[in-house]
Amino acid sequence: MRAFLNYLTAYLRSSSRPALLITILFIAALVAANYTIGIENRIRAFTPWYLAIGGFFLFYAIVLALVWGLQSEWNHTPIGQPKLLLLLGLAPLYFALKMVHWDLLPLLPHGITAPWDHYTQLVLQLPLKLLLLFIFLWILRKADLLPGDSLTDAVGLTRGNFNTLPYFGLLAMMLPLIALASTQHDFLQVYPKVKNLAFIDGYAKPEWPWKLLYEISYGLDFLGIELFFRGLLVVALFNYVGQAAILPMAAFYCTIHFGKPLGECISSFFGGLILGVLAARTRTILGGLIVHLGLAWLMEFGGWLGSLWQH
Repeated sequence: MRAFLNYLTAYLRSSSRPALLITILFIAALVAANYTIGIENRIRAFTPWYLAIGGFFLFYAIVLALVWGLQSEWNHTPIGQPKLLLLLGLAPLYFALKMVHWDLLPLLPHGITAPWDHYTQLVLQLPLKLLLLFIFLWILRKADLLPGDSLTDAVGLTRGNFNTLPYFGLLAMMLPLIALASTQHDFLQVYPKVKNLAFIDGYAKPEWPWKLLYEISYGLDFLGIELFFRGLLVVALFNYVGQAAILPMAAFYCTIHFGKPLGECISSFFGGLILGVLAARTRTILGGLIVHLGLAWLMEFGGWLGSLWQH
């Protein structure tokens, strides 16, 4: 844990304070706007679907451009490298594709009827989006945009300088906050996510295997999140600009939480910053995956307990 604190202290000391402060103020303004007028909900409501993709792409690209611009101005980061600029343009495009709902119903076999067609669509959404990410990363690797001995090495999907205990310590420190959140109304409106399967109640006996499969599918999304934000946007980009990649990633990471409870959204910026520093120093995303996946399933458990308490 001391090493973690040393990493964070070294990062803050070597980073531009004006860039960090302006980024925090910018993100704070975006958070305030989102929870007032609903930025994400308005973009998601665009129709047809390709306008929603365009809206998310434009929004994420603006966030990245501004924060990377601050890094260039205050940290003197060389962002004019063609490969880096191409990566920064493609990254928000992938995530825009991920943010829209994929209508898989027309692709399902006709023998799958209600409510199992809807269940199948829910359970397949996130694994298919993870598959899209792997394809995206493979293409980037083939295009020589991701430096490293292999794709897994390029995005930190290796053991690297890795010790599991400190990450479980970080997870344990979050338990009181999760317990507190589990008593809050806005948290319980979102969690547990498995309540989205209420429509199969009475159709499946027992229900738990189907809900467990959903939780596994839900967990796979966090592998994708860590691969994209800490793997691509930190470990891979570290080869181009060093630790200057961390702050833009944290800003982008915060914006994808605009549909979550306010406290979770705010904490995601600082959590993203911490996990970014750790990924940059250890060159692996496995620790962040432990923390992120652990938090996800603990929030599911906390939401379940909180719902029981309410009733």
